[in-house]
Amino acid sequence: MLLHKFNWKKEVIQATEPVLVDFWAAWCGPCRAMNPALESLAKDFKVCKVNTETNQDLAAHYKISSIPALLIFKDGKIVSRHAGVTPEATLRAELERLR
Repeated sequence: MLLHKFNWKKEVIQATEPVLVDFWAAWCGPCRAMNPALESLAKDFKVCKVNTETNQDLAAHYKISSIPALLIFKDGKIVSRHAGVTPEATLRAELERLR
């Protein structure tokens, strides 16, 4: 499931399954390049997209300094961080391991 508008606490912090969170911006070319991989992953896992321009406080809270930033949460805690374009296979393997 690919979520653009969602309740952070409910969908990420309180989730019992692993959640991939994509911090992105509309002007970011590498962010757009990640979209096909994220859409593919969203068929099997929960993927949430956070626009850093409209959610600056959340991005600052998680110390997002470059985008795309891909954080994997499990039981409300960050278990993995990736900066920049990341292969789908890498993300899929981590998400599978956390199931």
